[in-house]
Amino acid sequence: MKNSLDIATDTLLGPAAIDAAQLEATLSGLMQPGVDYADLYFQIFRNESWLLEDSVVRSAGASTSKGVGVRVLAGEQTGFAYADELALPALTQASQAARAIARDGTTASMNALTRRDCGPATRYAPIDPADSMAAEAKVALLHHADTIARDADPRVVRVTVSLAGSADTMLVAASDGTLCGDVRPMARFNVSVQVEENGRRESGSAGGGGRLSYEIYTGDNDLVAQYAREAVRRAVVRLKAENAPAGSMPVVLGNGWSGVLLHEAVGHGLEGDFNRRGASNFSGKIGQKVASELCTVVDDGTLDGRRGSLAVDDEGTPAACNTLIENGVLKGYMQDKHNAHLMGVAPTGNARRESYAHTVMPRMTNTYLRPGESDPADIIASVDDGIYAANFGGGSVDITSGNFVFTVDEAYRIENGQLGAPLKGVTLIGNGPDVMGRVSMIGNDWALDAGVGTCGKNGQSVPVGVGQPSLRVDAITVGGTEAS
Repeated sequence: MKNSLDIATDTLLGPAAIDAAQLEATLSGLMQPGVDYADLYFQIFRNESWLLEDSVVRSAGASTSKGVGVRVLAGEQTGFAYADELALPALTQASQAARAIARDGTTASMNALTRRDCGPATRYAPIDPADSMAAEAKVALLHHADTIARDADPRVVRVTVSLAGSADTMLVAASDGTLCGDVRPMARFNVSVQVEENGRRESGSAGGGGRLSYEIYTGDNDLVAQYAREAVRRAVVRLKAENAPAGSMPVVLGNGWSGVLLHEAVGHGLEGDFNRRGASNFSGKIGQKVASELCTVVDDGTLDGRRGSLAVDDEGTPAACNTLIENGVLKGYMQDKHNAHLMGVAPTGNARRESYAHTVMPRMTNTYLRPGESDPADIIASVDDGIYAANFGGGSVDITSGNFVFTVDEAYRIENGQLGAPLKGVTLIGNGPDVMGRVSMIGNDWALDAGVGTCGKNGQSVPVGVGQPSLRVDAITVGGTEAS
């Protein structure tokens, strides 16, 4: 079986009749006086999606995009251009536009292209999930989820089911000699429901996926049925929800998807570009305590089959497990080659881009908090009056200050160490480093999310993973509808 680099080379360069000598010639032409680095990023992205509403398949479609991005780095400046086709004339034209930032200075050396290790083949297979199942079987999966959801509770009045899969084939050639390719699969299944009782309607959704084939949804564990029942459960809980209290109080965060708060409130502030510019609340704090000594935070792109995992990043650097905060002390930032070079450190495998039409930024992969030693039941029992945040919605963070606001989709009152009534209208308001310093208990129930995360930054979206064990924060400002 061919490896990812061979598949990427045959797929991206073969039809365009572009060979290694032409890649080297193009890169050499980009290395004008004052240019430090240049790279070429080739991509074909194939995607399909299916949607079922009201027990009827409403849409099914597939698309393919392809092109090449050309980047030139000169000091802190970036020259970038792209072409929506894989052909030598288009590559040449984009290269001429990208090198317009050339400045006075010496010419950097151009290294001969060398095939680089493209990571372990076991991390994910170089496949297209769309090819792993016949169309009839995909439709059957959609109807299976619809049936399970409607049978789960008589109050279900609407069900929407979606299935999506993609194959992202990329190849990067760079002036430092990098020649590396990858084929990145992605599968995603989602179930959304509406329930109604006494004229009140509520909704809930659940789903998951990863860098896998559709076969994950057809195993003995019947993930599709699990998603359908979980979506109904979440919606029904909201039918019973009471108004949330407001004020500063202890909050227990559930495991898994709750790590999205860590991702937003802390993770973005640890990306190299923000820290190089001094725009992060964590800038200049390497070696300083920035969180409770219970907290160790890592960004790990090496997990098998996970949504945020990579064999190599979009500059050809192998993905890695990077410790960002260790026992409360800041150890480092996530880096691409550009920011790493300007900060005098090594790249960490975090260079990411939405597509060939976008330039590179340092981004998260799978970001999580390592487990502690506390029993989750003991964490809840330690709270006399507070909130249990089981599942999160959206949120926002100001990178410079670290201040965040997050909505909680599923929450419960904690009274005298026991879970009480479900709550609605819960928001969490705080400051990332401040909240991390207030973590007093961390559970032994570490978990990653189900494979649903997408991260936005500067107009670009990339798939990511999050995770954490249950944990207690001694005080967070809770925004609700009743004074505490």
